[in-house]
Amino acid sequence: MSDPGQDWPPPPSGPPPSGPWGPQRPPPGQQWPPPYGAPSGPGNASGGWGTANGNGGGRFGGPPPAPPRRPVGGSRSAIWAIVIVAVVLILARTHRISGQEIVLFCVIVPSIILHEVSHGWVALLFGDDTAKRAGRLSLNPLVHVDPIGTIIVPALMALSGYGFFGWAKPVPVNVSKLRHPRNEGVLVSLAGPLTNVVLAVVAGVLFRAVGGLQSVDAAGNFISLGPEILFFLGLANVVLAAFNMIPIPPLDGSVLLERLLPKAWWPGYLRIRQYTMPLVLLIVIVNFYLNPGPITWLFQQIETWWLHVLGFHLVG
Repeated sequence: MSDPGQDWPPPPSGPPPSGPWGPQRPPPGQQWPPPYGAPSGPGNASGGWGTANGNGGGRFGGPPPAPPRRPVGGSRSAIWAIVIVAVVLILARTHRISGQEIVLFCVIVPSIILHEVSHGWVALLFGDDTAKRAGRLSLNPLVHVDPIGTIIVPALMALSGYGFFGWAKPVPVNVSKLRHPRNEGVLVSLAGPLTNVVLAVVAGVLFRAVGGLQSVDAAGNFISLGPEILFFLGLANVVLAAFNMIPIPPLDGSVLLERLLPKAWWPGYLRIRQYTMPLVLLIVIVNFYLNPGPITWLFQQIETWWLHVLGFHLVG
């Protein structure tokens, strides 16, 4: 998922508007374009799902903008690392998490990180450096931790016996900075699922290359860790790609629906869009009370398909 902001059509960007005697320039002492972090009108959106990053103040005049805060690095990262390790240990000690689930956790974390970072890299390619300036193009998993989605929700669901569900902090993307916002915004959103597809293909090819089928015993258990990691790496990425292509905001697949919306519908859609994350959570929660729920059924079909792709012969 990426945060595309709420402005459409995008606000004008670039140099100051021209007047009858040439370009209108700001008063002496002011900088054009304004520095990062300074208020720049409605186009300066970032963070969360549709929250605005405005600092207040007028466009020209007044006190200069405060310098951006230095991110809290080592101490905060150390805290998140300790919390995550503690949660995994508690789940393992209480037998709420199995060895296979630990392997799945270890492959799904980097897969989600690469999914999120790919949004920022493609946005940077098209002219939006919001994610780069926010330090979100890092492969450090702790940079992308969302306290609720990465720790609290997965831990509560695992302790309750409902499996795993969670999310990372969305990479901020300001579509108004893209050179062709509406078309390139689609490519930015699809970059995440495409990254997962590429990772799944690589994992599948490596699994067949190392003879992964020979590392499974008669009971269907892996006897070698390497092929097991490749198996779950591919499965996790196929699931991530399929789930994120569901056309419900803020999932990436919603961009296809948004691209087809007439411009006249866009303001009303944006008012609804900010409330759709609870809808996704509700669907996930209801899914666990159904037997099987739609998401569980989808994941079962994906797993069966993945086993066939890798060459497993299923009975029944």
